[in-house]
Amino acid sequence: MKNFKKISGGFMMVEVIVAISIIVVSVLAAMSVTQKSIFVSRQALHVKEASFLLEEGAESVRIIRDNSWNNISALNVGTDYYLIFLGQTWTLSSTPSSVGIFTRKVNILNVNRNVSTDDIANLGTYDPGTKLTTITVSWVDGGETLSKTLSFYIMDIFSE
Repeated sequence: MKNFKKISGGFMMVEVIVAISIIVVSVLAAMSVTQKSIFVSRQALHVKEASFLLEEGAESVRIIRDNSWNNISALNVGTDYYLIFLGQTWTLSSTPSSVGIFTRKVNILNVNRNVSTDDIANLGTYDPGTKLTTITVSWVDGGETLSKTLSFYIMDIFSE
């Protein structure tokens, strides 16, 4: 009988160790899933905020255009500009600025048109009344720089 108690006591110890191991592995797995879930949620929030900043940027460029086409046509082509809300309206500045963790850049390019079809084309005649506008919002997340871009054409709709 004495030997039976020793074997059964040792077996109980093994069961306890196995049970504790299973619980520890389960808790670690749950913590890993939770950490990844938080990271993905934060990343989705940043993408959504960047989308809102892109849309706001597009509307801001339209406001700048509406104030005067010269605000757009006088810009240096291919230069990065930054939106600033100054004196009750939006302006473009060459001084870098950010919104929280986000950096928003506006870049303006010239546009050419096909003379016969009046379509925008790589080759053709320069159209001073149309510009290709590209807005880029970038941010650092988890040591990686991420960005979203929105490109659209803006036209001088108030001149004849």
